[in-house]
Amino acid sequence: MTATDTAFTGSVPARYDRNLGPLLFEPYAEIAAQRAKALAPKRVLEVAAGTGILTAALQRALPDAAIIATDLNPAMLEVAATKVPDGSVRFQPANALDLPFAEGEFDLVICQFGVMFYPDKVAGNAEAWRVLRDGGTYVAVIWDRLDRNPVSHAMAEMLAEEFPEDPPRFLERAPFSYADPAQIEHDLRSAGFDRITVEAVAATSWVDARSAAYGMCCGSPMTAEIEERGADALDRAVEACEHALRSFDGQEAPMSALFAAATK
Repeated sequence: MTATDTAFTGSVPARYDRNLGPLLFEPYAEIAAQRAKALAPKRVLEVAAGTGILTAALQRALPDAAIIATDLNPAMLEVAATKVPDGSVRFQPANALDLPFAEGEFDLVICQFGVMFYPDKVAGNAEAWRVLRDGGTYVAVIWDRLDRNPVSHAMAEMLAEEFPEDPPRFLERAPFSYADPAQIEHDLRSAGFDRITVEAVAATSWVDARSAAYGMCCGSPMTAEIEERGADALDRAVEACEHALRSFDGQEAPMSALFAAATK
């Protein structure tokens, strides 16, 4: 992990939401929200909420629940707040490794595609355990291996070809770096959980090659990494990634994520 791997600044949050949200995050948000609904929680904490894609799905699935959505980056929460009716969700900047909430305050703690970025996974899990009531559930949605996510894999391989001397490795280094179910279970047990399941969940999403390429290169923390490779590097990266996704364009593409659920 580098200093830029969690940097969502300037116009990046809006581009991330607009271009990558439908491609990568909305399909799993709907699945996660329906699983949350089945638990019938009254008090829900979302950590690493980002631009609120899961937040909005949770609000729709659990209209009577008290939902607090947190993220380390206030700029992401500003985008998230536009997705839900005023007052239906409380947004609060917070570090998932040091949550500003009391012990046993929530029925459900949920995180979609955030745990991979935690500098200390056990500490983040332990905070989830601390703020859950006895019998409460922690759900973490984590990307499966990069090679099981062909759209992202194709872009990673193309970027390695485009910048062979110093390829951007954000995808391998951060979002797809934590795909070992045994390690995930170990880290949950180390945080205090003992009733744990880790399940691979398949989904599909519709691919717009240009939007996906632009979003990944210009709307993610990889943007800063690409810019370091020259004045024309972003344009080259977008063009290369769009070329890599031609075979997916206008079609449904498969994805895979790991759903970890742990009960306190």
